[in-house]
Amino acid sequence: MVKPLAFKGEKAKAKKRKAALITEDGPEEKRIRELASDTHEDDSWVNADSSGDISGPVVIILPSVKPTCVACDAAGKVFTSELENLVEGDPATAEPHDIRQVWIASRIAGTDNICFKGHHQRYLSSDNIGSLSARNEAISPEETFICIASIDTPGTFSIQTPRETFISMSDNGKDIRGDAETISFNTTVRIRMQARFKPKLKANKELKAKEKISKKELENAVGRKLDVDEVRTLKKARVEGDYHEKLLDVRVKGKHDKYS
Repeated sequence: MVKPLAFKGEKAKAKKRKAALITEDGPEEKRIRELASDTHEDDSWVNADSSGDISGPVVIILPSVKPTCVACDAAGKVFTSELENLVEGDPATAEPHDIRQVWIASRIAGTDNICFKGHHQRYLSSDNIGSLSARNEAISPEETFICIASIDTPGTFSIQTPRETFISMSDNGKDIRGDAETISFNTTVRIRMQARFKPKLKANKELKAKEKISKKELENAVGRKLDVDEVRTLKKARVEGDYHEKLLDVRVKGKHDKYS
C-alpha cells in the first residue's frame, strides 16, 4: 500500500478520507507517493551521514543564518524556502512544512550520481551557466549530481553538478546557483531524510523484525513445548541466519528425549 508523505503537526485523517497536501496551486491529493511502505513505517526525519544514505524524500538545508532549504514551485522555479519545523533553530532537527521543500532522491544505477525529483514530478537541473531549475521530466546529465561528504563538518555535503561546479548559496542567503568553482561554507548543505530509507536504520529494523517471533510460533514449528533455553536459542538463530539448522537440532533433541 502506498503511503503519503506526512508533515509534523498534521492531524491524522480517517483511512477512507485522504488528507490533502496544500501547494501553491491548491489541494493536491497525490503528491510524493513514489515509494511504497506499510502503515508501520518510520516517518521521522533524520540526518544523512554519508552519500550512501541519501534516498527517498529529502530536504536540502542551506547554510543560511535563518535555516532555509532548496525548494521549487509548480513552474520549476528553484528558490530558497524558510524552514519552520525545527527545534530551537537547529537545522539538524528540521522537517518540511511545505511540499515544495521535499525532493525524492534516487541513485543512478551503477554510478555515484543522484537525481532529485520535485513535488511536480520534474527533476532538479543545473545548466551550462549554473542556473538551477526543475522543469525536465526526463533525466539527462544536467539532472544528475554527486553528494560529496564534508571532511571538516561530519553530516554535511557539497552537491557537485556534472560540470564539476557546486550548488551554492549567495552571501545574503536569498539565491542559489550551481556555478561555484570550489567547496566553501556557502556550498555546504545538510540533507534531512526519512528514517525508513536510511540503510543502517533499515537494517536495524529488519533485524528487530527477525527477532519478533512468539514462543507459540516456535513451538508450532518444532511440534512440541519448548523450554526457555530452546526459545532463546531459536530466536538467536533467526538473527544469525542459522535458524533452520537449529530448528532441526531442537526437533531431533525432542525425539531423543521422548524415547530415552
